[in-house]
Amino acid sequence: MEAVGLITEYNPFHNGHLYHLRIAKQLTNAQVVVAVMSGNFTQRGEPTILDKWERAKLALENGVDLVIELPVFDAVQPGQRFATGALRLLNDLKVKTVVFGAEHPEWDFARLSSFEQKFRHDNFTDYRETFATQFNAALVAKTGISLTNPNDILAYSYFKACQEHGWPLELVPIKRQGKDYHDQTLGVNLASASGVRAAVKAGQPIENVVPKETARALVGLTTIPSWQTLYPILRNHLIQAPVNELQKIYQMTEGLEYRLKEAAQHELDFQSFLHAAKTKRYTFARLLRLCLYTVLEITTSQMENAQPHHHVLAFNERGQEYLHQVKKKLQYPLITKVDAKMKDHVLSLDYRAGKLYQNFTVVEQDVKHAPVIDLSSKKH
Repeated sequence: MEAVGLITEYNPFHNGHLYHLRIAKQLTNAQVVVAVMSGNFTQRGEPTILDKWERAKLALENGVDLVIELPVFDAVQPGQRFATGALRLLNDLKVKTVVFGAEHPEWDFARLSSFEQKFRHDNFTDYRETFATQFNAALVAKTGISLTNPNDILAYSYFKACQEHGWPLELVPIKRQGKDYHDQTLGVNLASASGVRAAVKAGQPIENVVPKETARALVGLTTIPSWQTLYPILRNHLIQAPVNELQKIYQMTEGLEYRLKEAAQHELDFQSFLHAAKTKRYTFARLLRLCLYTVLEITTSQMENAQPHHHVLAFNERGQEYLHQVKKKLQYPLITKVDAKMKDHVLSLDYRAGKLYQNFTVVEQDVKHAPVIDLSSKKH
C-alpha cells in the first residue's frame, strides 16, 4: 500500500480540508491517507476548539485513514520546526508523497530556500527587526516574491526541511481554496478555520462550510477554549516564579522574562497582557507560544532533548493495515496507548499539555486513552 501524507491542525475540520483530502487522493492514487495532526495546541500556541481525540475522529469520519499526533515540542513552533517535525514523522512512516495547500503553488520554493541560506549568513545583522521581516524584504528585492502568506511560508518550510535532511518525500503544493487564512467571514461553501471558530463563538450557523460531523461536534459547544481562561494560571506563574527560573524556559531570551513578569503584575486581562508585552521585535505568535512554554514549564534542555515518536490518535481498517505494513521499519516508537511511565518520559511534554487542556474538558487526554478506531468498513 502506498500512502499520501497530510500535515494538519483541523481546528476544526471544514470543507476546505475535505477538498484538500480528496484532491490529495486523486493526485496520488494512494491507497491510504496518513495525517500528522497537532495535538491540543496549535502552531501559534493557542488551545484548539475541540480536543485532539474529537478532531482525530472527525478526520477519520471524513476520509483520513490514520491520524498521528504531532508532538507539542514540534507542533507549537515557528514554521520551520513545525514542518521539520511533521515531515520527519511522515518520512519515518514510509509515506511517499505529501500534499499541502499554498497560496502560490507555482512558486519554486526549493530555489527560495537556497537564497535564505546566503541571506542568513551574510545579511542578518539588524536585531531591531525579526529575521522573517528582514529576509522577506531581501527576498522581494531579489526575486519580487513576498513570502508573507501563512500557507506559502509552510510550503517553503517543507521544501527547506526536505533539502536539509535529504528526505525522499515528493512534495506537491496545490492551490488553497476559499477564504484567506485570517478571513473570518463565511463564504457560501468555504470558510477559513478562524472564520468557523469566530462563527461558533458568535452563535452563527456553520452547516454550509463544514461537514455534518463537524457541525454536530460544534453545535451547542458551551466552552470555547481560549487563553483568557488559562490566563490566571499563566499570570500566577509569572508573578510567583523567580526570574532565574523563568530564564530556563524555552525561548525566554533577551529579557523577555522581565517584560512578561511586569505585564502580568499589572494586567488582569489576557489581551491587555499580550499587548503590554508586545514589541516590534516579537510577533504575537512568538509571545503566545512562549506563554504556553511558560505554563507547561518547558525548559530549553527539555525541548532540545525531546524524542520523536508516533502517538496514534485514530485509525480505520485501512490505516490499521498500513500500520502493520510499516511498524517493523519504524525508527521512532509507535505508541497506541499511554501508560503511567510514558507520561514521565517520552510523552511528558504532551502529557503536561493535555492536563492543561483539561481546563476545557473532563476527557483524560493521554493516560489510558486508546485510539479512536473504526473497523466497520474500508469506506471513502
